[in-house]
Amino acid sequence: MIETRLLPTDELLRSLVDEVVEIRVRENSVLQKIAELDRRGAAGELGYKNLPQVLRHAVRWDLTTAKKWVTNAGLLGGEITPTGSQLAPVLPVTADAVAEGALSVEHVTVVAEVMKALPAEAEDSIVGFAREHGPSAVRAFGKDLAYRLYQDDPEPRDPAPALQVNQHVMSWKNGMLEIKALLDTVTGAKYQALLDPLAKPRPETVEDGPDPRSRAVREGDALAELVDLMLRADQLPEHGGEPVTLTVTMRYDDLAKQVGQATLDNGEHIPAEQVRQLACDAGIIPLLLGAKSQPMDIGRKTRTFTAGIRRTLVARDRGCAFPGCGRPPRQCDGHHVRHWSDGGDTSVDNAVLLCRHHHTLIHQSEWDVTMEHGIPTFYPPRWLDEDRKPRRNLLHAAV
Repeated sequence: MIETRLLPTDELLRSLVDEVVEIRVRENSVLQKIAELDRRGAAGELGYKNLPQVLRHAVRWDLTTAKKWVTNAGLLGGEITPTGSQLAPVLPVTADAVAEGALSVEHVTVVAEVMKALPAEAEDSIVGFAREHGPSAVRAFGKDLAYRLYQDDPEPRDPAPALQVNQHVMSWKNGMLEIKALLDTVTGAKYQALLDPLAKPRPETVEDGPDPRSRAVREGDALAELVDLMLRADQLPEHGGEPVTLTVTMRYDDLAKQVGQATLDNGEHIPAEQVRQLACDAGIIPLLLGAKSQPMDIGRKTRTFTAGIRRTLVARDRGCAFPGCGRPPRQCDGHHVRHWSDGGDTSVDNAVLLCRHHHTLIHQSEWDVTMEHGIPTFYPPRWLDEDRKPRRNLLHAAV
């Protein structure tokens, strides 16, 4: 057996992936045994109230973990009918993927969760996505898929949304003002959009190192700065090259017919009627890709993306374009697909939105990004996928 310290990094990673697959196959075997114990009524036979209580003592799981395994076993193992025949698994596509070692127990939990809001035929899409992404991304994908299916509902009108009331409570304690607030969806998104650029960690320096503040402290300092900025209303902060803006994305036909929902830049949805109200209260910037009024290509004149180009990228990518990333546009920067230093133009066709983490990853790793038919397409390193099959972000797919 070769010592791990002697293996090249890519071989070490491939070996790790292979062993994780083996672990998942063994987990599937455990799930099948749990399902069989449940089918034969082992808890009652052993004098226990239920099977999770048995597993709690048998394998020393806490009760929450034991319940999760029993639930997942029931989803993948099928049930026995009163006549003694075995039914197919509740999630058959998921069961096959788990048997191959492609999905973890955590994946099963999330797939079961999202499938509650989806028809059975959607399981193929969910499991296909889960084979390449983590559980949290699967949850977001399932939520978005359910939303898109709802958008196709033939109902002519959405029901009137429940009235949301803004609440704000202040009290002084020991010389400090304590603030508690509940904000409606749109106001909350506006507030978040204002606070976010001010709450970013300070740039790391040789003298001070990384920003030591916690997220709560950074957001508290941001709120204090926001108060100062409001006292100087003509000096509001910029984000991504233009004043802080709340982006609302919706089909024009749906807006005209007052049906469906719109998506805010933080991923929340609001009904069409509320969008029409926003359109009355605020200026709307019409966006046509390639329109003469919006210069989409400034060539080699500058490396910086203009506000017009950024707005077009936001409309196209709807957030970080990296596969499985759900970060909204306000947390993303423009990235030159062909680096500007290598002769790449500053244009929509040579740009993609990436969050800070994935922007750094693209620059420092073997992940590649190209534009194919106007869509950002990513190719993983060979240690992750020997065939380097192309991947795209389905979380921001057009609705």
